[in-house]
This record gives sequence, structure tokens and C-alpha cells, in this order.
Amino acid sequence: MKAQPKASHYINGSYVEDDGGPAMEVIYPATGEVIARLHAATGNIVELAIEAARAAQPAWARLRPVERGRILRRAADLLRERNDELARLETLDTGKAIQETLVADPASAAEALEFFGGAVAAFNGDYVDLGGPFAYTRREPLGVCVGIGAWNYPIQGAGWKSGPALAMGNAMVFKPSENTPLSALALAEIFTEAGLPDGLFNVVQGYGDVGSALAGHPVVAKVSLTGSVPTGRKVLAQAGAQMKHATMELGGKSPLIVFDDADLENAVGGAMLANFYSTGQVCSNGTRVFVQKGMHDRFVERLIERTKKIAIGDPLDPETQMGPLINKAQHEKVCGYVEIGKQEGATLAYGGVVPQLQGFERGFFVEPTIFTDVRDDMRIAREEIFGPVMSVFSFDGEAEAISRANDTEFGLSAGVFTRDLPRAHRVIAELQAGTCWINHYNLAPAEIPFGGVKQSGIGRENSLAALSHYSQLKTVYVETGDVDSPY
Repeated sequence: MKAQPKASHYINGSYVEDDGGPAMEVIYPATGEVIARLHAATGNIVELAIEAARAAQPAWARLRPVERGRILRRAADLLRERNDELARLETLDTGKAIQETLVADPASAAEALEFFGGAVAAFNGDYVDLGGPFAYTRREPLGVCVGIGAWNYPIQGAGWKSGPALAMGNAMVFKPSENTPLSALALAEIFTEAGLPDGLFNVVQGYGDVGSALAGHPVVAKVSLTGSVPTGRKVLAQAGAQMKHATMELGGKSPLIVFDDADLENAVGGAMLANFYSTGQVCSNGTRVFVQKGMHDRFVERLIERTKKIAIGDPLDPETQMGPLINKAQHEKVCGYVEIGKQEGATLAYGGVVPQLQGFERGFFVEPTIFTDVRDDMRIAREEIFGPVMSVFSFDGEAEAISRANDTEFGLSAGVFTRDLPRAHRVIAELQAGTCWINHYNLAPAEIPFGGVKQSGIGRENSLAALSHYSQLKTVYVETGDVDSPY
């Protein structure tokens, strides 16, 4: 099973190779098989990509926004036409079940490009009447932007970052995660086919040193990172030292609060989406599930019944609902947290086992895992695991739930399940999180902002907010009379 690209990097509209960079092996997580070999970027590759972006950006920025948008919409159409092959590539790259990648990965990138391609034509500055004189503001591009992607949603991340950047007239150099380098190259090809001028979307591969070289490059005006909190702190410090714009979409330990008047099936389904989708490797996951005592036992019973039915296996089988974790290191981390949970005294209500699957003995699989009797001070309750490990807590009243939910350094997401909508809005208003859901979880359409507060990051992906983050305001004061000067 191979997925070898034409070359490691895509610069100025063409594939580029430089075998002087460190080797990168792409592993299919279901089997441990090497499916592609690439090379990380050398310093020369980084400079070529930055220079291509710098040279191409001014002419792109001078186009009418509707013309830029037209190209993005063509790219969105191509993504949809090739959804099946791109979904398969994403499954090979990430190990995620193909029933997920068919609906949630290339499709999400296409949705973002379509949205930004249409929205940018009406995203303008303001006119300010000053009683004779007047002023106006202009939305202007930043220049060369760097996107650094995560391995859980590779092509989605590339689309979420490149869409608003390109729509606003910027150029982008994108570095995928070293774990999932393939689909960004496919997106680069699609951009070229859609008519995007050369140099405006470049892909360079590499490890943390390449990301650091890109983020710290003096030509770069903005860096957008999706990743862990420790990585975000490093990149933000680097950007801040040079007064660069930055968007940080980082990790979380998000709360999901279930009140005892909630619809049981919907609440259980929401909690499962918030913990087991993409094998639990979603930054916004609601991994701390607080269930009111009147609902708690029924909730746990039904949760276990439904979790037992999750089909684990071959990610390329359309019937499979859960694939493996991304790699061996993540597998060891998640299994380690399962052991920590047991040692800390939580009750392992379900799962926590590494399944033995015929033909996939070397894959990085783990069962969906449910802990009950979890205390707020346990490590499994406070640290981001990034795997299918759910912690269930019980609570008495609304004020207690809010206080415990907010007792974390993170603030990416939160959810509330209740039939009492005034209470739902009241509780959501008190939760310290940037992206929230009422009676659902983990939906992220391109029209709405996505991002966190506290240690979970700054800035927003998607929506008109993202266009704002990829532009700067210029203010122009226009005098219509004479200059009144005392000199």
C-alpha cells in the first residue's frame, strides 16, 4: 500500500525535491507500514518557498476580491469532485475511518474555500462621517503568511488556513505535520489547476525546526498554528518577538455538561461524538463529561451499551467506525493515561484494552475508554490525552457544574445538554470557552468562528473573523475644507 507523492515539497507551482533534508517516513497507522518517504526542508527549500510567496503576493493582492474568490471556489469544486480519492489519501495518512474522512476532511476544506471565496467580495472597510471631513478604512493583506498544520485534520487545516489568507490577498507557505504530509500536496496541485498563480500556496515539509525557521523568517508577516499548548507558546513567543500577527488554535480539556432534564439519547450521542470521533484525536473534544446526579446512572448505562457497538478495525472498510491512533508514541501515551486513571482510583467502566485485530497486529488501536468516579484533581481529568478516553463526573447543581467546568487552564470548547433553553444560554455565558454548543457537540461549519481562550489560544479560524485576522486596517482621514493651523 503506497501513497508516494511526486516530491516532498510544492513551491512556485511545481514539485521540488531536496534529498539533503532529513528523511521522513510516512506510516499507515493501521498496519505500521511505510507508505511514503519524503525529505524535510533544508534551509534552501525554506528560502525558495518564502521568496516564491513574497514575489507572487503583490500582484495577487491587486486583483479584485471577487476574482480571487472565483479561483477559491473553483478549487472547492475540484476538492468535491475528488472527494473519494482525497478521503482515501487522508485515511492512509491519519488512520481515521474512511466513513469519517469521506464526510469531514476534504469536504470541510472545500466548505472553507467556498465560504471565503464568496465572503471576501463583501468584506470591506468602513466609511465614517465626521461632519464635513470624513474618514474611511481599508482592509489590506498582511503579505506572506505561514500556516503550520496538525496531524488530526490535515487537509481541513490546510483549507481553513489558506482559504482566508488567499481570499484576503496574502500568500501562504504551509507546513503540514511531519506525521501527515501528504494531503497538503494534493491541495497545492488543486490550487494550481484551479488557476491560482504560482507561488501563492507553497508546501514545505519538516519537523519543528522547519516550523521555527518559517515562523521566525523576517519576510513573514503572520503565523497561524494548530497544535499543542507547549508548541503554541514557543511559536507565539517567536512571533511576538518580531511583532508578527499570530493565530494560535491549541489544545483543550473541554467540559460537556449534561443536566438531568436532557434527552438521554442525544446527550449520550453528543458525549460519544465529543470523545470517540477521529479516535478521540480532536482538540475541541469534551473529555470531561459532567452529568447531573439524577441522570448519571442512566447516562453511564446507556453510554456503555452504545460504546460497545462501536466497530473498530480496517480504516478503509466503510463499516469501520473507529480506526487507530496516529502513531506509536501517541498509542503509548494514551495507553499510559489509561493506566494512570486506574492507578489514581478512577473506575474503568469500559474499554482501555488494545484489541488484537487480524491483519492489523502492528496497528495503533485502542478501545474507546470510559472512566467513572473521576475526581477533578486526577491527571486524566486535567491533562489533554488526545485519544478516546472519556472521564465522567457527577454534579448536583448548576453553579457547581460551572465552577468545576471552568477549573482548568484550557478554554477551547464547552457544551451543554438540557431542555431548559434559558438555563442553556445562562450556563454557556458563564463557561470560559471560545467555541460552545447547546444540545450538540463538535460541529464547526465555516460560517462560524472556531478558537479558544485562556491557554487554548488566540484568534479564530473560519467565519468573517478569520478574514479579519488575515488583514490589517488602514485608516484614511479626508479633509474637505481648509487646514486650521495656529502656525
